[in-house]
Amino acid sequence: MNHISIWGELADVGHELSHVDVDGVRTRVLRAGSGPDLILLHGTGGHLEAYARDIAGLAADFRVTAYDMVGHGWSDLPDRPYTIDVLSDHLIGLMDALGIEAAHLSGESLGGWVAAWAAARHPDRVARLVLNTPGNIANKPEVMTRLRDSTMAAVRDPSEETVRRRVEFLFHHKEMVTGELVNLRRAVYSRPGFLRAITNTLVLQDPEVRKDFAWGPSWVGRIAAPTLLLWTEHDPTGGLDEAAMLLEWLPDARLHVIADAGHWPQWEKPEEYLRAHRDFLVLGKDPA
Repeated sequence: MNHISIWGELADVGHELSHVDVDGVRTRVLRAGSGPDLILLHGTGGHLEAYARDIAGLAADFRVTAYDMVGHGWSDLPDRPYTIDVLSDHLIGLMDALGIEAAHLSGESLGGWVAAWAAARHPDRVARLVLNTPGNIANKPEVMTRLRDSTMAAVRDPSEETVRRRVEFLFHHKEMVTGELVNLRRAVYSRPGFLRAITNTLVLQDPEVRKDFAWGPSWVGRIAAPTLLLWTEHDPTGGLDEAAMLLEWLPDARLHVIADAGHWPQWEKPEEYLRAHRDFLVLGKDPA
């Protein structure tokens, strides 16, 4: 399917966009569909539109909830470090506010890290888990530096050129980056207080802060939920060697590699992304 616009993707799917109070944090939420609950978590500096190409397809099988994490998108920007425990607590608080006892979680990049942390600490709240290009499992300093520098440059100067460069980092096929997507990210980055908020998010790229939350067998091994690792051939944040680390640490995991995609397979390869979710979450089988 050719992408026309974010609105074009959502035009024929019933959905509700609202703001939910999560322990005092005004949180932007999009919900669609019916069935088992599936919550989608975006990446660093992102927003729920990261899943625009997938909402309609997922809503055929699930009650889908996509949201802007605290300090992201159009959710509130309280002045505190957005460490993984803070982001995970916000997720669990959102589930409480929406009356969701347990859900499947599918997180991309930072969202995968948050989803995994929540699954390790709240096993009764997570049914199945999808970690989509979860990013820098090996905690490589050069990856942390690149992500921090490119993000800060785009927020300090949210011009078309610098923000496009930041969004293109997510794609293998950079020609798929639309002006609409760039301008949406520019609007987020231009929000009053967002420079402070992104600084609070990027503390996770500081090795001293990161060490308390870094991926490792001590906590990853506590994840009871069956887990699907969605990797790609061209993820700039980590190769298949890092997927192998997670496969070794996770008690119940399998790997599916999406070809010809970068850090956002949900945008570049939506049909395969949707098929993998349906196979794993609905049919209970490994993606073909």
